[in-house]
Order: sequence, then structure tokens, then C-alpha cells
Amino acid sequence: MVEDRTTDGTRIAQLLSSEVSGREDSGLGALAVVNADPDAEPSEDGNLAYEVGREREGDSESLAEVYVHPDRVRVEFRERVDAAAEAAAEVELRVRPKAVRPPRTLVFVEDGAAVKRATDVFVAVLDES
Repeated sequence: MVEDRTTDGTRIAQLLSSEVSGREDSGLGALAVVNADPDAEPSEDGNLAYEVGREREGDSESLAEVYVHPDRVRVEFRERVDAAAEAAAEVELRVRPKAVRPPRTLVFVEDGAAVKRATDVFVAVLDES
């Protein structure tokens, strides 16, 4: 059994990007990684690495922003924040609201194994659309 866990924020962000871009099932084909900053360095406060956009009638609409930290990734859902919070809790990801206008839901992806569960949150948000 493998004992190593991927807890490097940059690597987790890369895995999440690949999963979002590469999965065509469950409606994820409507998503795309946009506005990527390949030079985004992890920081304690988190640096914006990329956005996840939804293709809609030829335009890309930002659904979430992905921030890279040294030991995790923070996904800030901008759309369907209640659905994101509920789905993240169901798949046992750490989640909390962000009290801004409009409100956001923060979902924390703390290791590489959690990436598939994070994509389940995106699927739930898309299903609410």
C-alpha cells in the first residue's frame, strides 16, 4: 500500500486542473480551466492559480476560482454556493462560507486523493444550473 500523500498545493492544483479539463463524464465537459497563471506561487493567503469556467452559448462564465497554498488548494465557488457547500460536506471536504457580496463558498482540497471528490462538487453545482 502506498503511504505517501500528495500535500503540495501546486501539485494538487495541477491534479484538479487535469481532472476538470480531462473528464467528459457527468457534465464536466462543459467546464474549462481559464485565466491560468502558470507562475502562481503558493502562499499562506493563497494565490490565484486559475478559474474554472462554464461554457455557455459561446461564452465562458466563471464558476469558481482556485487558489494555491503551500499545503492545499482553496476553491472559491461564485455560483450555486449553497449547492457547493452541501456537496462538499457530503463528500467530506472542509467547507465554509465566505461573507462577501455576493457570497461565496470555500472548499479546501488538502491532498491529491481529494481531487476526485472536489470534482464531484463541480458536478453538483452544474446539476443545480
